[in-house]
Amino acid sequence: MGLAAQKLNIKVALPVFEHIGEDNIVEKLKEAGVPVSGKSVLFDGRTGEAYREPIVVGIGYIMKLIHMVEDKTHARSTGPYSLVTQQPLGGKAQMGGQRLGEMEVWALEAHRAAHILQEMLTIKSDDVVGRAKAFEAIVKGTDIPQSTIPESFKVLVKELQALGLNVNPTGVVTARPVSATQTVTDDTVKKEAEEIAKASGQETVAEAAPAAPTEETNG
Repeated sequence: MGLAAQKLNIKVALPVFEHIGEDNIVEKLKEAGVPVSGKSVLFDGRTGEAYREPIVVGIGYIMKLIHMVEDKTHARSTGPYSLVTQQPLGGKAQMGGQRLGEMEVWALEAHRAAHILQEMLTIKSDDVVGRAKAFEAIVKGTDIPQSTIPESFKVLVKELQALGLNVNPTGVVTARPVSATQTVTDDTVKKEAEEIAKASGQETVAEAAPAAPTEETNG
């Protein structure tokens, strides 16, 4: 049908999943002066001899996807963040950031780029307190402090609490050398837990002191 339409200089629309009658095709082929079989004699480009059997020749039209690199190139220094997760938005239209997905994390882990991975998942993403402190340190020319708890973890805690699960961050266990004159006491652990809870937006509840024993006297 495409060959007949090209010969007759007309346009034919054939929607998807719709059938066109064979009689209509034969009629247009005859009108265009093309063999009803739709086949033509082709010649071998190397020898110049004709092939023994005629071959179907036609004109097909396809919808070309317009995906150009020039239209997709995008970068940003800073921009909008999600109100829920505090992570950068996605997409060029929203001035979004570059997505660091699960496989990109695996690639950084494979190269043992621990510091880059830590930076990507915290101050360059949803660590609100950490990125503010990092910006302040860059302006003042001081060392960038350690990152705090990402906002996505806080959202996870809130979602678990919405399910009726009481989740309270107690602290981060880190392997660190302890000198002979330094001991880790309960007060130290409690202080670290309070700092983590404060950074996550939760209020710590002070433990109630035990009541002093009272003596009963018989008058």
